[in-house]
Amino acid sequence: MIKVCLADNHPVVQFGVKAYFKDNADISLVGVVSNLDDLDEVLKKKSMDVVILDLELEGLSSINLVKSLIRDYSDTKVVVFTNLGEQIYAPNALKAGVSAYIHKNSKLEELESAIKKVNEGAVIFSDAVKKNLALLNKGKKSDRLYRKLSSREIEVLRYLSDGKKNKEIAKLLTLNEKTISTYKLRLLTKLHVTNLVDLVNKAKTLEIV
Repeated sequence: MIKVCLADNHPVVQFGVKAYFKDNADISLVGVVSNLDDLDEVLKKKSMDVVILDLELEGLSSINLVKSLIRDYSDTKVVVFTNLGEQIYAPNALKAGVSAYIHKNSKLEELESAIKKVNEGAVIFSDAVKKNLALLNKGKKSDRLYRKLSSREIEVLRYLSDGKKNKEIAKLLTLNEKTISTYKLRLLTKLHVTNLVDLVNKAKTLEIV
């Protein structure tokens, strides 16, 4: 039996996933948490084969925290299950060490299949991720601007697009304001815009928000 923990702060998702796996012959959902701290506590106390992780989980402010999670609990596979744009976030999530990236518009059968496969050592993308990455790799240079961005720059851009100020972002990412200002300047340069409004619009074009 594959022991699984769901880390997602959306009650509807929790209900749906629990209902789907209730009588599953191969997968046992033995933990459900709503924030990063609770996930850490569960993993300290219980041995989990797989964690289903939403990248928008409360307390998960940076992809580096995912990397730390995977490092600290190396025997546990991580399957990302999120609404965040695949072409932007999947590559960095995989670099962080996740075993699969499934968008929430996928059927739960795909999530089930991913759990079984990663438990056997596979690293997989959903069909949608593969398609999006293939299209972007073939696209025009202007359509692949996101590839110039580091995972940290993407995080800063996401928070700026949410309307957060430099000070707020610095606190969320445990950085100083000057560093956030530097990231903002890099983003303006890399995305070929001159102001915050255009930067946010570019983020929407790239489906970062």
